Amino acid sequence: MLRRNRGEYVLEGPAGTLPVREEDEVAFKLAMLFEGECEGLGPTRAAKKFKYSKQRYFQLRKSFEESGTDGLRNQKRGPKTNYRRTDEVTRQVIRHRFLDPDASAEVVAQKIRQSGMPIAARSVQRIFQEYGLQKKTVRRSS
Repeated sequence: MLRRNRGEYVLEGPAGTLPVREEDEVAFKLAMLFEGECEGLGPTRAAKKFKYSKQRYFQLRKSFEESGTDGLRNQKRGPKTNYRRTDEVTRQVIRHRFLDPDASAEVVAQKIRQSGMPIAARSVQRIFQEYGLQKKTVRRSS
């Protein structure tokens, strides 16, 4: 059972204790699953004790069953790839920029969308910036 003892967390059993670092996400999730499944606390009470929802408890249990403790690690959120700014879209943006250096990001985005590839003008601006394709501004000396 996980307990807070003198300001630190410890896993406590009949024969002794084992310290757990506060930043150890895997140990906390494993302790929750252990208490819920093996110590009779049940999914709802274990999830509540560890400040998780019942749904998250079952997600973590499934991840643990499929991947072991690796399944309990926090994963990066959000998209894993650039699904809009693909390599092909990037090539087309660069191609359009070289064909018409005066075209705005909005115009280039519109041309690419017309060819069936979804892209926003802001994404085109980011590609321009990433590859140094912005228009140069002429500074006048005073």
